[in-house]
Amino acid sequence: MSVLLVEDDAAIATVIVAALDAEGCAVTHCDTIAARDALLEGERFAALITDVVLPDGDGIASLDRVRARHPALPIIILSAQNTLDTAVRAAGTGAFEYFPKPFDIDELVQTTLKAARAVAPDATAAEAEPEALPLVGRSAPMQAVYRMITRVLGNDLTVLVLGESGTGKELVAEAIHTLGQRAAGPFVAVNAAAIPAELIESELFGHERGAFTGAVARQIGKFEAAAGGTLFLDEIGDMPPAAQIRLLRALQSGVIRRVGGSEDIAIDARIICATNREFGPMIAAGQFREDLYYRINVVPITLPPLRARRDDIPALAQHFFASAAAEGLPRRRLTPDAMALLCRQPWRGNVRELRNLVFRVALMARDALVDAPALAALLDDPASATASRRADLAEAVAAWLAEQEPPAGAIYESALAAFEAPLFAEVLGRTGGNQLRAAHLLGINRNTLRKRLRELAPLGRG
Repeated sequence: MSVLLVEDDAAIATVIVAALDAEGCAVTHCDTIAARDALLEGERFAALITDVVLPDGDGIASLDRVRARHPALPIIILSAQNTLDTAVRAAGTGAFEYFPKPFDIDELVQTTLKAARAVAPDATAAEAEPEALPLVGRSAPMQAVYRMITRVLGNDLTVLVLGESGTGKELVAEAIHTLGQRAAGPFVAVNAAAIPAELIESELFGHERGAFTGAVARQIGKFEAAAGGTLFLDEIGDMPPAAQIRLLRALQSGVIRRVGGSEDIAIDARIICATNREFGPMIAAGQFREDLYYRINVVPITLPPLRARRDDIPALAQHFFASAAAEGLPRRRLTPDAMALLCRQPWRGNVRELRNLVFRVALMARDALVDAPALAALLDDPASATASRRADLAEAVAAWLAEQEPPAGAIYESALAAFEAPLFAEVLGRTGGNQLRAAHLLGINRNTLRKRLRELAPLGRG
């Protein structure tokens, strides 16, 4: 089968040609849009692989000419411009697949072989402006997220967004809504965990006048409010069990009924759910219904924590500094050392924590150019946290000395015992009382552990 490759990076082109040649493909290589169009005029190809940034133009923007003449030609897009915008633009062309660089050559080859035997799908998403997109980052983990988003833009499949708190799950839901086929409709977000079980039907499905005490007028619920658009059920992992039953019934039947009403109302909203919980343990413990889990887990999209995508931190920081300036805060920039310090943070609160820190820096920094010491003073960096823990420990030691008043000559042994006893108890607790495993964790001999435990017993009684 014949494949047309449009790639201006000679090294990448050489690798692709060699890999496809090994699979029996006849590859024709060119490096410009003009050469591509000329070749497509005179030859028939089973698949087209094209880069985006080419010497004479945009490889995606110019594909309308290819589609006009060769509507069934499968197209595979490669790009080093690894943003959600690029992924969406690629999907908008009806591309068979989109590969951010660097890519897995074996995956590219197998996809090309598959594409050559298929017909390219219709375009499903319109081109979007970069500034309109809510997600920022070009790291490999985010590329996987972008690719999953583009796969659901042209359908109404239920999406389950998974990830730690602060990773941007609602932003993913908003991106799917804004870029998808329901963009003209409303986006309704609701915290599923915040709705009491006794109010879930009224909040989600609405109620008729007189349905219960206080129902003085008809009220539509979230499902009806989201008609024609998207209903985002956040924190669904914390939804009360009784509420889970009512939600499952609605999703299974595809209809809702207002509380106190007799009319069945068809659900006309895309459903996107999100949680920071792990469903396996919850299902095993009976905290979440397994049948509801399978109902909402049609297309899972897992957001990586910020510590797994540190390459994105500079771009995110710049984005948030720009947002802060747009809200009237002073414009700030970080020195290279300050940016390096930012990238080393643990970011347990993920992107939300980074945003809050950037806004704090924008508000409180004295200079427009913020260096590492100035940044360290405004964040909970590891060095500061360590110093704080040491200060806390010093205070605890001082308080222990004042309270225990060990006799002269016994302070060291008593203090060591005071530290060892809770340490041994903690480690033994983690090992279920297994002294052999506890000794291994502590890095001491089991006989030494036994000896110290016997020695500490009298001190503990004293």
